[in-house]
Amino acid sequence: MNPLAPALPPLRLVLATATSCLGAGLAEHASAMREGRCGLKPCDFDIVDLPTWIGEVQGVDSVDLGEVGVPGLRDFDCRNNRLAELGLRQDGFAHAVEQAVARHGAERVGVFVGTSTSGILQTEQAYRRRDERGALPADFHYTGTQSNASLADFVARRLGLQGPSFVISSACSSSAKVFATAQRMIASGLVDCAVVGGVDSLCLTTLYGFHALELLSREPCRPFDAARKGLSLGEAAAFVLLERAPSQLRDEDVLLLGCGESSDAHHMSSPHPEGLGASRAMRQALQQAGLQAESIDYINLHGTATPSNDAAESRAVRAVFDAAPLGNSTKGATGHTLGAAGGLEAVLSLLALREGRIPASPGTRELDPALTGAGQLRYQVHGADARLGFVMSNSFGFGGTNCSLVFGRADAWTAQGRGDVQGGARR
Repeated sequence: MNPLAPALPPLRLVLATATSCLGAGLAEHASAMREGRCGLKPCDFDIVDLPTWIGEVQGVDSVDLGEVGVPGLRDFDCRNNRLAELGLRQDGFAHAVEQAVARHGAERVGVFVGTSTSGILQTEQAYRRRDERGALPADFHYTGTQSNASLADFVARRLGLQGPSFVISSACSSSAKVFATAQRMIASGLVDCAVVGGVDSLCLTTLYGFHALELLSREPCRPFDAARKGLSLGEAAAFVLLERAPSQLRDEDVLLLGCGESSDAHHMSSPHPEGLGASRAMRQALQQAGLQAESIDYINLHGTATPSNDAAESRAVRAVFDAAPLGNSTKGATGHTLGAAGGLEAVLSLLALREGRIPASPGTRELDPALTGAGQLRYQVHGADARLGFVMSNSFGFGGTNCSLVFGRADAWTAQGRGDVQGGARR
């Protein structure tokens, strides 16, 4: 038996969309990636008074869930679900899901999404509106807003889906792990198609929480920079529609080939200093994809710009890759979107594959020689055209929850010597 044979069949990415501080939809993100644009700005969110920068999405407050035309959506009204709705409106994503329902049936399309804080901003604002007895306002709906289950419930109702649906909340790996969930659910025959992704929105809990941990930067974050001081928080909505790979693929089709998950449980908020869990996740993703490490043309690094995280990820990459791989972090453009980061960066990886271009790393000025020196990571500061066949996207969260994803173009997959797709998997 070939130890590198794919363990689960590849899935085709039917359509993807992303909404972040860079803009709404794929075109805005592709343009930003080409230009090396940064979407961060000085923090002026809500009543927050902190010397930091944020990646805020414009237009979220103007979204009216009552205008969508789906009964009961007003009970889900909060910044997180409004951001989700804004994301679902982009790139014809909702229409693509309608077509998937027509092909498979509403009960055969699953919803697996990630978030870390869901609609907790709604609770924060509700507490500021308590009456003289301390009671929360009557218009506050915990289940539809702060509850982590709210996001999956909202997306399923909004899209008219009746298949299995749930939320994964594992900090910053949340919306990467949903790809692995969809892969297993489709392989097991429980669903034929899945909406995956993640949504996380700015709130006081995360801004003041990361400030208390002394992890916020006073300037736009600088991943893998010698003078990096911490992260910049952002918000985003990212969604991908996944199906079994058809027997006949187009060269430009993008496939989800491998998912790797691990949990090292080293510390509640600090990564294992040697990146042991991270390296396990990367190896597992490669093994499931049936690829050698040297096949990866680009890594979208987790790269939060905190001193310990970037150092640990660098060591993990060095442990997995014999030859120094090409990679960088896009968080200097979007900020760290926490529970949405895995989904957002999966979409940015998809764009890199489709456009044949490595995105830039805004904010990074002088590379840390301890992490990017000779024989180590080849960190790409500036955007560049490149022939990309396979890319990896890393997402590592608090508590040691790690996930790595491997995506590839169909023509590169065929060039690896794979034969016909049988039952969704290339043999």
